[in-house]
Amino acid sequence: MSEIRYPPVRLAWSVWGLGACLYLIAFYQRVAPAVLTQELMAEFAIGAAALGNLSAFYFYSYVAMQVPTGILADRWGPRRLLTLGAAVAAVGSFLFAMADTMLLAGLGRLLVGGSVAVAFVGMLKIAAHWFAPRHYALAGGMALFVGIIGAVAAGVPLRLLVDLFDWRSVMAASAAVTALAAVCIWWLVRDDPQERGYRSHALEYDDASTPQQGITAGLVRVMRYGNVWLLFLVPGGVVGAILAFSGLWGVPYLATHYAMTTADAAAVCSAMLIAWALGGPLFGALSDRLGRRKLLYVAGCLLLFGSWSVALLVPDLPLAVLIALLLLAGFASGCMIIGFAFARESVPPQLSGTVAGLINMGVMMGPMVMQPAVGWMLDRNWEGALSEGVRVYGLEAYRSGFLLMLGWAALSLLLILITRETHCRQLVDR
Repeated sequence: MSEIRYPPVRLAWSVWGLGACLYLIAFYQRVAPAVLTQELMAEFAIGAAALGNLSAFYFYSYVAMQVPTGILADRWGPRRLLTLGAAVAAVGSFLFAMADTMLLAGLGRLLVGGSVAVAFVGMLKIAAHWFAPRHYALAGGMALFVGIIGAVAAGVPLRLLVDLFDWRSVMAASAAVTALAAVCIWWLVRDDPQERGYRSHALEYDDASTPQQGITAGLVRVMRYGNVWLLFLVPGGVVGAILAFSGLWGVPYLATHYAMTTADAAAVCSAMLIAWALGGPLFGALSDRLGRRKLLYVAGCLLLFGSWSVALLVPDLPLAVLIALLLLAGFASGCMIIGFAFARESVPPQLSGTVAGLINMGVMMGPMVMQPAVGWMLDRNWEGALSEGVRVYGLEAYRSGFLLMLGWAALSLLLILITRETHCRQLVDR
């Protein structure tokens, strides 16, 4: 009798890729308000703080769902979780497209954020069954790459579609695409290669058949490990900066203070997200190859803090220098992907789903806090200028908001310095 072989690499990536469709949609929805700032502020007659809160409704539910998602991924499996997430996201996107009040628009964003919250953890769970352990961090980096494709689609392409049609029609079409993704995931994705007649990699991770605890018990256990607290707080400063800028406030800032068109400013922000997408797989693969987590995470945090500081605080930078610094900050932000493998190795393997959800919660706390916080600072420092009924904010107003981003980025750098290196080795239970 021949030994059952592992699934072919092409099949493994195909199953993972279908699950990744929802993560692509998640990033698209996350970043879409950045190119709709004028339309949304005019449509609902709101200022920067209210717009920041509307955008952040996505993150409120996304963050709240992370730990339950980790538990559900361990108990239900990614196929059911990803399918349900895509279906609810389609409903939320359609509600947002049809909303005639801030309440309905916020509810739509809330539904989208809470439903797509299952995407990343679901993908990690698929990776733990379909890929060998040595490819786990690479799969995490590629997840970021796929997500950024969705974010780029929410840049210039979305702007052009909105100019050609209108924002409501485009968002309704987005809802239809999301519903199609739900059907495809249910039809083709499987939780484990054994369902296709192949050998599973799950036993190599040693977490597939271990009984899971409840949410509270799992959290209590995870929080006993010092690295988890640090790795929970660090990525918020990394991701909060890039998504507060490229995901919402960068387009109006560049258009107002660097005389760019909205499309050109959106292109710069999309390029930052592409740089982030390239940085994620590179940091992940290099970390796997070197057998080090902390060293590369520290290097990335140091590089992004320096780049952001010069780009946002030094006046009158040549446009080429500014864009280069923003791209460097985006690339360095890819270091955050190391945190998932770093945290996973810092706890016993049976807590992998719980710790992944917790770290992803930390990731999304950054933009959840930063987007409305920057908007609040903009409104606080607004000097009364209007353009076609929409508020225009001065340079000092933007800088006061961006200082909040830099403060958290500095804290992230300090915290990652005191983590304990795992050397890419899984902690055994204790």
